[in-house]
Amino acid sequence: MTPIIIYNIKSLVGILETPVRLLKGTEMGVLNCIDNAFLILKDEKIFNYGRMEDFQEVPQDIKENSIEIDATGKMVLPSYCDSHTHLVYAASREEEFVGRIKGLSYQDIAAKGGGILNSAKKLESATEAELYDSAWKRLEGIIRTGTGAVEIKSGYGLSLESELKMLRVIKKLKADSPLTIKATFLGAHAIPANYKNNKAGYIRLLMDEMMPAIAHEGLADYCDVFCEENYFTKEETILILNAGKEHGMKPKVHAEQLSHSGGIEAGVACNAISVDHAEFANENDIYLLKDSSTMPTILPGAAFFLGLQDPPARQMINAGLPLAIASDYNPGSSPSGNMNIMLSIASIQYKMNPEEVINAATINSAYAMDLSQTHGSITKGKVANMFITKEIPSYAFIPYSFGINLIETAILNGKIITKNY
Repeated sequence: MTPIIIYNIKSLVGILETPVRLLKGTEMGVLNCIDNAFLILKDEKIFNYGRMEDFQEVPQDIKENSIEIDATGKMVLPSYCDSHTHLVYAASREEEFVGRIKGLSYQDIAAKGGGILNSAKKLESATEAELYDSAWKRLEGIIRTGTGAVEIKSGYGLSLESELKMLRVIKKLKADSPLTIKATFLGAHAIPANYKNNKAGYIRLLMDEMMPAIAHEGLADYCDVFCEENYFTKEETILILNAGKEHGMKPKVHAEQLSHSGGIEAGVACNAISVDHAEFANENDIYLLKDSSTMPTILPGAAFFLGLQDPPARQMINAGLPLAIASDYNPGSSPSGNMNIMLSIASIQYKMNPEEVINAATINSAYAMDLSQTHGSITKGKVANMFITKEIPSYAFIPYSFGINLIETAILNGKIITKNY
C-alpha cells in the first residue's frame, strides 16, 4: 500500500504517545496536539508524526514513493468510533416522528404496534440483499462524517430467522467495508407479538436456540439487552447476558433510557463492556461504575430526538468516571450517524467541553468496542484511521459548527476513502 504523508497540518489532534485503554475524569479534559505538524502513514498504520521542523528526518524511500497531502490551515483527528448503532434496518419510521410531534410518547407509539415491533415487521419481509444495500449507503454516509469504526446491533428480527438474517448482513458488511465493524446480538430488544403473553418462552428462545446458532456461525462479538420497564427487567437482563457470555458474547446493556430500571446495576454485575443511554442514571449508578471496568456511554442523538431528560454526563466526569459518546443511529429514535452532531449536542446540552467530547468519541468509544489498543488516537503503530478537516480555526470549531460537515478527507486503514469538497 502506498504510504501517505500529510504535511503542514495546522494541528494534529488527539495524540497519545503511550497507548491507554481509556481516559477518565479530569483526564478527559486534556487533548494533546502538535501544531504545524506532519503525519506519515505506512502499511495501514501510523508510522510517524512530529513537527514540520523535523520533517527532514522522514526516510527518503518513503518520501519518494508516497501520496502527499498539504494540510495547510487544516486539522487531523483520529476517526470517530461509534460504539452503538442499529443501522441495519428495512425502512424509516418518520410516521412515528410525526406522531410524537402531535403529542404521542415513545411508550404510546410502542403500545400501538410502533417502535421496535414496527421495525421488526418491516424487516421480516426484507431480503439480506436489500438490507445490505441500504446499510452500505448508511456506512458510506458515516465515513463522510468522520467515523472509522462502528458497532452494529441486531434486534429488529426478534425471531431466529430474522436475527440470523441481520447478523449475516453485518458479517458481510464487516468483510466488505473499510470501516472496522463490531457486531452485537440484541435479540432482547423487545418481546415479539407472538410471545406477548409468554416472555419466559421468548427468553428461552433467545438462550436455547438463537445464541447457539449465532455462536456456531461466529456472528456476534457482544450480547445486548434493553433493560427497561415493559421490556426486560434487571434480573432478566443478567440472566440473558450471562447466557451470552457462555456463547462467547461480551455483555452490553441499554440502560436507564426511559426510566431507572437497574440496567447499570445489571451491566456492572455482568462486567459489561458498556452501559448505554444513562438518561436516568443516579448517584448510586455513578458509585457502582467507579469501581468497575464498564464504560458509561451517552447517546445524545436519541435523547435529543425523543425529548428525554439529559443524562448526568457532567456529574459522571466530575466524579472521575470515563464517558463515551455514540450515535445510536436507528430509524426510530436517532436517525443520524453523524458523530459531529452528537459532539455538538453533548457540548451544548450536557456542558461537556470540546476536549471531553472529542476524547469521548474517540479513545473512550474505542474502549467500548474493545478497540482502544488499535483505534481512537494518534499513536504510532495504531491503525491509520483519521480525517482531515477543512480549514478551521480550532478543534472547538467542530462541536461549535453544529450541523455542518467540516471533514474534507477520510482515511481508513491508511487509504484515502472519500473526499468532501
